[in-house]
Amino acid sequence: MRYQETLMGQKNELIDIADEKDRNYWAARLGVSSERLKSAVRAIRNLELIKIKEYLSTTKAVHKLVH
Repeated sequence: MRYQETLMGQKNELIDIADEKDRNYWAARLGVSSERLKSAVRAIRNLELIKIKEYLSTTKAVHKLVH
């Protein structure tokens, strides 16, 4: 995991999707498969944990509405 400094001095957690251990850790923490995590990163083109969480929760909500 890496951190990115924002303009406001906050640190954003970045998921190292290329690191299998990091990817598996975060997939488990987020309750998704490693492949689902990689798909989310590709879809939003972002490695920030907060953005990935937002995307996953949005797609999960949409999936529930459709099914």
